[in-house]
Amino acid sequence: MSKRILMIVTSHDRLGNTDKKTGFWLEELAAPYRTFVEAGAQVDIASPKGGKAPADPGSAEQATDDVRWFLANAEASKKLESTLRLADIAPSNYDAYFLVGGHGVMWDLAVNEQSATLLGSAFDQGKVVAAVCHGPGGLVNVRTGDGKPLVQGRRVTGFSDEEEKAVKLETVVPFLLETRLRELGGRYERGAMWSSFAVRDGKLVTGQNPQSSALVARETLAALG
Repeated sequence: MSKRILMIVTSHDRLGNTDKKTGFWLEELAAPYRTFVEAGAQVDIASPKGGKAPADPGSAEQATDDVRWFLANAEASKKLESTLRLADIAPSNYDAYFLVGGHGVMWDLAVNEQSATLLGSAFDQGKVVAAVCHGPGGLVNVRTGDGKPLVQGRRVTGFSDEEEKAVKLETVVPFLLETRLRELGGRYERGAMWSSFAVRDGKLVTGQNPQSSALVARETLAALG
């Protein structure tokens, strides 16, 4: 596969107005990154601010085989230390755009105009747009060329309201992702809490939680054909 994939991570490192650290979730970057490169894709990493992106400390404490592989991979680690700036990316640059989850997404990618414009234009050009866990939070302000929300009328999933309540952050996040996706007209689907679950609706691929990371990556590759 000679496809180019851009993985997008948050630059936000705080849970709202609290002093608790957050960021992107390492498994949701590591598992898809590994899946993509082992399939022969060229993968880059970008963030709203560019430069070093913040990983949620909790995700480092729960390191999986994929996370350990990623952190031991010099090329991958270098890309994470110096992420590209979203403002410098053109929709035609990549074949697929993958939004990595983590609570930080809810405060920056969810309202980032550059990201919304990039993803909307990319989707209109026939590119694959994928997201996992809180990554679909970065889709809530994305609109297609007809002015409609990208998720409207499409099968979609993301971190469920039940899972948000289970981690006791339902009153900290600026909105509940499942609820917002439904409000936008998304045909929200989900599996059991903490189970691997992903849906693919044409060129839109979404996954429910960290456990869905590798599955979303495989569905992304399938959408790329």
